[in-house]
Amino acid sequence: MFDLEKVLEGITPLEEGVMEKTQSRLDNLTKPQGSLGVMESIARKVAGITGEITPLIRQKTCILMAGDHGVVEEGVSAYPREVTAQMVMNFLAGGAAMNVLSRHVGAELVVVDIGVACDFPEHPLLQKKKVAYGTMNMCKGPAMTPGQALKALETGYEIAGACLDRGSDLIGIGEMGIGNTTPSTALLSVFSGVPVEQITGRGTGVDDERLKLKIKAIEKALEVNCPSPSQPLEALARVGGLEIAGLTGVILGCAARRIPVVLDGFISGAAALVASMMNPYVKDYLLASHLSEERGHSLMLEIIGVKPILYMNMRLGEGTGAVLAMSIVEAALKILNEMATFSSAGIDGPAS
Repeated sequence: MFDLEKVLEGITPLEEGVMEKTQSRLDNLTKPQGSLGVMESIARKVAGITGEITPLIRQKTCILMAGDHGVVEEGVSAYPREVTAQMVMNFLAGGAAMNVLSRHVGAELVVVDIGVACDFPEHPLLQKKKVAYGTMNMCKGPAMTPGQALKALETGYEIAGACLDRGSDLIGIGEMGIGNTTPSTALLSVFSGVPVEQITGRGTGVDDERLKLKIKAIEKALEVNCPSPSQPLEALARVGGLEIAGLTGVILGCAARRIPVVLDGFISGAAALVASMMNPYVKDYLLASHLSEERGHSLMLEIIGVKPILYMNMRLGEGTGAVLAMSIVEAALKILNEMATFSSAGIDGPAS
């Protein structure tokens, strides 16, 4: 039986002693100390996560959660709800940007229906884990029942565990869900206290009129549901999304087993925000792939306590930023493992 409290208790700080030894090796590689910048920070952090001085990446997996949102009824998106299901079929056919980039970096792509508002045919690449046929309209009441939110979180936890059992040692996360920047913004407002108007972006590219509708919908949802920042799971149920809850579970599952998680953009950041509010040590297991063009993303990462690796002017979602950054994480660890030290190469080190 899934025990959330036990999972949270199992997420502990990084291994400081291991990180110090990794830093010592980095400082003795044939380069000026610190000259590889963020790559060195990544290697040190992954060492602290895994407890291995020289960790390796053997198998990369991206988990993509898909779900629909009742709040689309409020006119918050430039696209109709049906696009969620259509894009899932595109992922299964291998034709989306996420498919291309996953193939490019050699990462397994796991596609999960956790809450799409239709039924899919059987497909070997699709995991059918539907908790509900989309969320309810959060402008009229809670997006999910507490039970649905917990079930979605448990589902993500279990999917992460299955991937790790198959040998995955680096997990990237992504999503698909028309309208999902709306609940993500609502969650950011809950945990930041910043007014909705200041952090609401255009998502898939809504015009000025739809942006006003989006702001109004988020404000109404917060007024109707009164989510509290001190109750992250309850806030997730009231103004979140099924795929956000599922990704929250993935993050908790990886952190509990000391596996690094590469975040994508704004929606996966919302999941990370919820998870880090449940246990502050969660942030130590996260690598932020990039800074999204979505308006509130920089604030979201600041609250979580992570810095983006890439600045690519991206806002697609799906996990595209995460899978790109996975190659940099892998490169950082190859530097740590394969680069010669001054002594092994017979090169004089810096003057003392």
